[in-house]
Amino acid sequence: MHQQKKQQDLVEGNLPVFVFPTELIFYADDQSTHKQVLTLYNPYEFALKFKVLCTTPNKYVVVDAAGAVKPQCCVDIVIRHKDVRSCHYGVMDKFRLQVSEQSQRKALGRKEVVATLLPSAKEQQKEEEEKRIKEPLSDSLFFEQSFQPENRTVSSGPSLLTVFLAVVCIAALMLPTLGDVESLVPLYLHLSVNQKLVAAYILGLITMAIFRT
Repeated sequence: MHQQKKQQDLVEGNLPVFVFPTELIFYADDQSTHKQVLTLYNPYEFALKFKVLCTTPNKYVVVDAAGAVKPQCCVDIVIRHKDVRSCHYGVMDKFRLQVSEQSQRKALGRKEVVATLLPSAKEQQKEEEEKRIKEPLSDSLFFEQSFQPENRTVSSGPSLLTVFLAVVCIAALMLPTLGDVESLVPLYLHLSVNQKLVAAYILGLITMAIFRT
C-alpha cells in the first residue's frame, strides 16, 4: 500500500516538498538580512534532485541553485538580495523549488516561497503594532456587545494549542533514535530519523508563528 501511494505521488507530481522558512523578508536598512538561507528537507528513502527557480532572477544570487539531497537529509540554499533599491519595496517575488528523482527530469513536487523587500524592520514592527491596535477597536464598533479587553488578551500571544504542539515536537526530538540500543527508554518510544525531521520542520514553523504574534 505504501509503495503504491509512493508510485502514485511520483507519477502525478504531488510529492510533498518540505522547505523552511516558507517566507523570506529582506530589510533594506539591515545588511545582515540581505543573505538568507532556505533549508530543503528530504524525509524520503530515495535521493532527490532539486532546482531553484525565481520570478525575478536578476534581483537575487542563489548559491547552489541546483543539486541533490540524500535520503533523510537536508541541504541549505543561500539566497542573496543584490538589488536593494526603494523601487522594489513591498514587491513580492517568488522562488519555486522543484524536486525530482535522480534518474528523471519530470518534477515530482514543487514548493513556492515568497520573498519581500521592506525598507526597515522597525517600520514593519510599527505597522504591525498599529494594525493590532486598530483591529480590536474596529471589532468593538461593529460588535457592540463584544468585550474589548478580552479581544486584546486573545491576540497578545500564542495560543495554548501552539505551545502544546511546540512542547510535543521538542519532546519528540529528545527521544532516542531507532537503533540506539544503550537507551533506557522503551523501544516503542524510539523514533526514526524521518519522524524527527518532520518534528524539526513543524517546530520551526511553530517558532516562526510565535515570534510573529
